[in-house]
Amino acid sequence: MALPLPPLCRRLGMRYPIFGFSHSPAVVVALARAGGFGVLGLAREMPDEVPGLLRRLEDALQGLPYGVDLMLPQNVPADGGLDALRDAVPQAHKDFVRGLTGRFDLPPPRQPSFFTTQVRSEALFSRQIEQVLACKASLIATAIGVRPELISRARAAGKVTLSLVGSVRHARKALALGVDALVAQGYDAGGHTGPVGTFSLVPQIVALAPDVPVLAAGGIATGGQVMASLAMGAQGAWLGTLWMAAAENHTPPALLQKLIAGQSEDTVITRAHSGKPCRVIRSEWIDAWNGSEAPEPLGMPMQQALTGDAFTAMHESNDARLIYEAAGQSVFGITGPTSIARQMEQLVAEAEQSLAALHG
Repeated sequence: MALPLPPLCRRLGMRYPIFGFSHSPAVVVALARAGGFGVLGLAREMPDEVPGLLRRLEDALQGLPYGVDLMLPQNVPADGGLDALRDAVPQAHKDFVRGLTGRFDLPPPRQPSFFTTQVRSEALFSRQIEQVLACKASLIATAIGVRPELISRARAAGKVTLSLVGSVRHARKALALGVDALVAQGYDAGGHTGPVGTFSLVPQIVALAPDVPVLAAGGIATGGQVMASLAMGAQGAWLGTLWMAAAENHTPPALLQKLIAGQSEDTVITRAHSGKPCRVIRSEWIDAWNGSEAPEPLGMPMQQALTGDAFTAMHESNDARLIYEAAGQSVFGITGPTSIARQMEQLVAEAEQSLAALHG
């Protein structure tokens, strides 16, 4: 039995009501080829590399649609440099991180990364906004923060604008700025998430905005959950964590094994990664920040200025003790290495089975 295709999915040229967020261009391409809709997160890319990255992505997609996702938090420096931000970090926090890296024998990072060279600032956001407005993405999503100028200019360019929200209050703010669609992202989700569970949040957002497309996000790993999202009034399901098991994501082996072994309760919400509440897969590094001797994490972006070198190094060195990543309670759906094509095939088959069962 064929899955229903809600209006937003038809507008975006999809075959199935499955949206996929990823930091990997290869995942975005594979999702589009499999009938879903890939959304590329641009919160970790070196600014000068973004235009070339998007051109290569569009060449690989050969006209298939895609989206981009920006993180635009408020209360960041206007044009601050990383060195100045690090100088402002309290000495007690520096000492704690220095003690952790010594205790775990974590080497310095070998290569520059976003976390070792950049600071989230209004100047950076302005560059990112201009870059994505100039690309061929048919959807622009914002994960944290909504900028009125971005919304108006994106809509004028014919792009769908979408905001991820974790509460009714956040949804009202996004709607007041004129976004085209909302992602109701529940507490179950990986990354920066709110306090309300997916099954409680989605109906509230759908009721608040009956004429606005809503997508369901948070803890979704099966086709049955995709169908449940549609049954709650959403026009699709937004998945992120599941794709980290795919070969196209190039997940570090130690992190992949941690995700395979992990269950929903092995994910925790912490401020130790970014300074804002963020659900991640646990590691000894994250546990150390919950210890009695640990200081309170700093706010964004200062916390990332403090820990960016360590985060980069634990990924470079594939350190099984320390490595972690944003991950939602949907980690239960990761049972082994796979591919985007196989994941999409399974999700669609499960959703069709669920639909058939509902029809008796």
